[in-house]
Amino acid sequence: MKRIALGVQYDGRPWSGWQSQPDGLTVQDNLEKALQHIAAHPVKVSCAGRTDAGVHALEQVVHFDTDADRPVTSWVRGVNAHLPESIAVRWSVEVPAILNAHELEFHARYSARARTYHYVLYNHPVRSPLFSGRAGWVFRPLCDHKMQKAAEYLVGEHDFSSFRATTCQAKSPVKQMHEISFRRNGNLIIVTLRASAFLHHMVRNIIGSLIVVGVGNKDPEWIQEILSNRNRSIAAPTFMPDGLYLAKVDYDAKWNLPQQISSLDWFCVTSQ
Repeated sequence: MKRIALGVQYDGRPWSGWQSQPDGLTVQDNLEKALQHIAAHPVKVSCAGRTDAGVHALEQVVHFDTDADRPVTSWVRGVNAHLPESIAVRWSVEVPAILNAHELEFHARYSARARTYHYVLYNHPVRSPLFSGRAGWVFRPLCDHKMQKAAEYLVGEHDFSSFRATTCQAKSPVKQMHEISFRRNGNLIIVTLRASAFLHHMVRNIIGSLIVVGVGNKDPEWIQEILSNRNRSIAAPTFMPDGLYLAKVDYDAKWNLPQQISSLDWFCVTSQ
């Protein structure tokens, strides 16, 4: 058996999230069907991190096992021929099942060292159809400097229970937030969050609370209060999924994954 890792990109708008559902209207269901065409046997994939309905991925990483002997191009071009236009495999590589007697096999989720998400906010009094489903819309003026100051309270190792969905199944709410940065381009604000891992709805809950600060309803110190209370009910409601992108998953260099730089620079063309 071979273990194959894939880099997958998708537009989340048409799908009911990543994880397989009985109706088959998920990214996982479509990817597994396409892989089955090439492998000639049923395929089950594991991903680095499940995404909700409407959430996009610049580079989701998955793996699957197969005894099919296929060239690398078959797992890219061949699979893409059986995928809808909103989903594409960007790269593939065979990863060693076991590096040595002391190393576990590669796993898309458990071998990951960090995850990076982008959240795109369109900050303009009037909604834009060009960003529908691709960016979260805030019609009131946002102060990204206040948002950045508020976000600094979240950097480091913390209990993120206040930003955790009630349905979250993670064993521990304690995560290491490596960085939260902001970049404004005209009417767009791109928030980048990098952490060891994220809880269910954690990014969208953080963004919702930062927006409350950004529009001036709360001071930046409010974020510290939310964090220390470890109570989901005092934070802002979960913000829309539209502008959320899984951007990158970090792995040890020993796996030699041909990962690509995943940015949102193409947004700059239509940012006004």
